[in-house]
Amino acid sequence: MRLLTLEFACLLAAAAPISVAAQYTWKNVKFGGGGGFVPGIVFNPTQKGVVYARTDIGGLYKLNSDDSWTPLTDAIAHDKTWHIKRHNWGVDAVATDPIDPARVYAALGMYTHSWDPDNGAIARSSDGGATWSTFDLPFKVGGNMPGRGMGERLAIDPNNNHIIYFGARSGNGLWKSTNQGQSFEKVTSFTSVGTYVADPNDSSGYNSDIQGLAWIEFDSTSALVGGATSRIFVGVADKGESVFYSEDAGQTWSAVPNQPQGFLPHKGKFQPSEKALYLTYSDTSGPYDGGNGTVQRFDIASSTWTDITPVSGEDLFFGFGGLALDMQKPGTLMVVTLNLWWPDAQIYRSVDSGKTWSVIWEWGAYPDRTLYYDYSTPKAPWIITSRGADDTKELGWMIESLEINPLDSNHWLYGTGLTIYGGHDLTNWDTTHKVTIESLADGIEETSVQALASVPGGPALLSATGDVGGYTHDNDLTKSPEVAWINPSYATNTGVDYAGNKPQSAVRVGNSGSEGNQIAVSSDGGKTWAELQGGVAGTSGGKVALSADADSALWSASSGVVVVRSGSQSQVTSLPTGAAIASDKRNGTVFYAGHGNRFFLSVDSGSTFTSVSTLGSAQAVRDVVVNPTLAGDVWVSTDDGIFHSTDYGKTFKKTDKSVTDAYALALGKGPGKYWNVYGVISRNGSPIELFMSNDTGKNWNKIQGTRGFGAAGGIFLAASKDTSGLVFVGTNGRGAFYGLPG
Repeated sequence: MRLLTLEFACLLAAAAPISVAAQYTWKNVKFGGGGGFVPGIVFNPTQKGVVYARTDIGGLYKLNSDDSWTPLTDAIAHDKTWHIKRHNWGVDAVATDPIDPARVYAALGMYTHSWDPDNGAIARSSDGGATWSTFDLPFKVGGNMPGRGMGERLAIDPNNNHIIYFGARSGNGLWKSTNQGQSFEKVTSFTSVGTYVADPNDSSGYNSDIQGLAWIEFDSTSALVGGATSRIFVGVADKGESVFYSEDAGQTWSAVPNQPQGFLPHKGKFQPSEKALYLTYSDTSGPYDGGNGTVQRFDIASSTWTDITPVSGEDLFFGFGGLALDMQKPGTLMVVTLNLWWPDAQIYRSVDSGKTWSVIWEWGAYPDRTLYYDYSTPKAPWIITSRGADDTKELGWMIESLEINPLDSNHWLYGTGLTIYGGHDLTNWDTTHKVTIESLADGIEETSVQALASVPGGPALLSATGDVGGYTHDNDLTKSPEVAWINPSYATNTGVDYAGNKPQSAVRVGNSGSEGNQIAVSSDGGKTWAELQGGVAGTSGGKVALSADADSALWSASSGVVVVRSGSQSQVTSLPTGAAIASDKRNGTVFYAGHGNRFFLSVDSGSTFTSVSTLGSAQAVRDVVVNPTLAGDVWVSTDDGIFHSTDYGKTFKKTDKSVTDAYALALGKGPGKYWNVYGVISRNGSPIELFMSNDTGKNWNKIQGTRGFGAAGGIFLAASKDTSGLVFVGTNGRGAFYGLPG
């Protein structure tokens, strides 16, 4: 007997019986540890407890009093074009108002090149992110572009909160608003555009775009000019002159004299009591790289620079990212390595304005280290349990955000490429030299889901994810997994499936960038895994289907379609690369595939395929799913709608002519004799959204509500075969959601 959590039981009791008009409630499947890069964390300087974290593909979050986080931008990621883009989940900058702490601003947009079709926007909230207004910009914003950890590119005048500056990418320069972000005008007197590019030879535009302005910082102690703060600093992504200032509230600008060159200024922060600007530099823009750097202090009164880099010589082989100032203790600051890949990141702390530094760990008798911290991840156990035996990294990588609470010297947070770490005993560093570090990303769900499967009689969900592997989720979806998929570990798992007649048997495929075997199998419902012998090194990525009897796996990999059996792998020459695939869940010799407008059938366990039918006027097959209990019952989504066959795909019938476009599909337990069919579809040309049918596709009911799931092509569906109405939605940026009626 399968046990349900109390929450599940209540939801199911309230929901039964399910009707066609049922409304769905959506919640995140809990990963618990973030699962992606957090490039920026911003504390409000005047109101305790107001803290925001921006992510590159998962939107904006706000800190709660219990150290958890609440997502803020889901509602504005749902608009008439949500199905084409996840545009508003890319956050390139955030600013919290020091005068009116309820006000917060975010620069939204994912990419500055062709991957994002639309210009960026400034989002403004006057109620702490509960509701938003958005104002379009005349250029694109790059929340997931190179250099996204530099910042913040948005800044509010601390003496006049009607004035906001924004530093743009792509050569668009500096922009200013005088009406609290409702409109911006270009500051034509600021002529530096930040010409650094990561790779000028990248033809895609991703690494070859100008990275632009990096951050804006006000000297809050300077005189007012026309009601505005007079002294402003701007850092740009340029290895020449990269730090500029104005003494007349932005009317004229000059390069700061005698500044360091040859580096990019990642962070610039002003300490009002010292009247000093602190800066961290790296020789690249990050977030993945950096081989050299420096830390500098600029004294405003004397206009002098002091090199306060914590290390030098052969010990300096990394750049610096995060920079934190303790506003309660002038002269106390911290900096961190941007990327120190071995043995771990290093965090430096100074209590004398950078004259001397202490570290969070140091070498003992090699290879031993002395650690000045206690480390735990109770909110996301998989962070520790899934780390390889040879992986010494605990503190993280891609560390661009490092912050000390300006109103509480003990509270600190920093973002990594995986999660948010921090604690509440930071001042112990200066006494016992021992602090507590914990994963504090509970509620931040920015995982990129690549595939989902729900196993009958087994775990509620198998989730293949990007960068952080994949997970087996118990029936309690509110609990973080104890361990990620390991032995073998793939940085990214791209496909997962189970065997219909042996549902405890599962298969997954990955794309870790290595040359090893990238296909693994489980015989215990995804609890443990082993490499599937016979997989050929170099085959990777794509999707996978496991035969009903678990004796063969069809793999639509990036290099073509192969079939893998214990001890051998062979190319399937009768299928085109990129074909959508599925296995029949009852007939162990049958596999299905679709490509273009053709449907293919194999009756010899995937060795050969025959084109057996065409699918209307379709030009693209998006998904192929099968009835979990009935052989030969197969469903196909295309750009011409949904097609259904009951004879192994030899003939198809279009389910509903009003469905004009379809992406992900799933079949799950329904309230009556039919399986629920879930589809990401367009009806009569309307915006693509998530619908459900419980009468084999004759009628459809929208169940998405106001929930945004991002780009339609990046959505994956799975549905429970055991719990009526339970459906899962995987997104590219906000993790996985589960929905139940009620």
